[in-house]
Amino acid sequence: MNPAPSIVFFTTASGAGYGLLFWLGVLRPLRLLPSSPSFALIALVLALLLISAGLASSLLHLGRPERAWRALSQWRSSWLSREGVAAIATYIPAGIMGIALLADRPGLATVAGMAAALGAAMTVWCTGMIYASLKTVRQWHHPSVAPGYLLFAGFTGAALLAVLGALAGRPVVPAMLAILLALFALSAKRSYWKAMDAPKPATAPTIESATGLGFIGRTRPLDPPHTEQNWLLREMGFRIARKHRLKLRNLVQFGFLALIPLALLGMLAGGPIGAALMILAALAALAAMLVERWLMFAEATHTVTLYYNGES
Repeated sequence: MNPAPSIVFFTTASGAGYGLLFWLGVLRPLRLLPSSPSFALIALVLALLLISAGLASSLLHLGRPERAWRALSQWRSSWLSREGVAAIATYIPAGIMGIALLADRPGLATVAGMAAALGAAMTVWCTGMIYASLKTVRQWHHPSVAPGYLLFAGFTGAALLAVLGALAGRPVVPAMLAILLALFALSAKRSYWKAMDAPKPATAPTIESATGLGFIGRTRPLDPPHTEQNWLLREMGFRIARKHRLKLRNLVQFGFLALIPLALLGMLAGGPIGAALMILAALAALAAMLVERWLMFAEATHTVTLYYNGES
């Protein structure tokens, strides 16, 4: 499918922001992060800025952005609506946490932070389920897609937290967490690609099964449904050459792997050099996620293409 830049940026920026918010809410009560309110405030502001920028960019993909609020009413049946409700609801405990930090109310900040972490996880899960629930796209209707959204958000969030930790002089816990999640993310992505590259199952839709003409042999369309380019072909008929796909996959893997030595060296070096290495590690993770999100759309094939070329 056509990878819209606004959606690619949304899933990357908001995922990193929600991941950062989650780890801030979980690790701070465990005293695994710097205890100063200023550190938590900086992390919270950065997380909310990324979340807000991502959500704002997602509106650019809509034909009528001013009507986006109407989607919130369909939370009983729509994962998109649930995502919007969860995203808005998460701002409430995050805002309370910020106020509690400014007012020097550590107990309230801890409770609000944990609630914000739960809201962040719920929002990212809803985002993943938007795609995982679509049976018409084989590459999205897969059991690893929604958990993958949680994993990648946690990975990029931990990488950003490691940067803040390095600047504050305590990078070890978030950096080790980022390294561990990088290994998990790489393994999960390689398994997903292997599953997608495997031969399609016999139950996969074909033009023969769609038309019911398979009993007479191979079926092909005599004429396309449209003689000119249309919305379906622009949005759902996007194709990426195999050689480009493999190059981009290698870039994703390189970005995941590059974080590991950079984060390790950053922990060992410490000081300004360590902080600079952590920044490079986070940039490598975010760049890899941008490419991975682009591929997530570009490699997807919608069943509607059966009507145009007989292949899905």
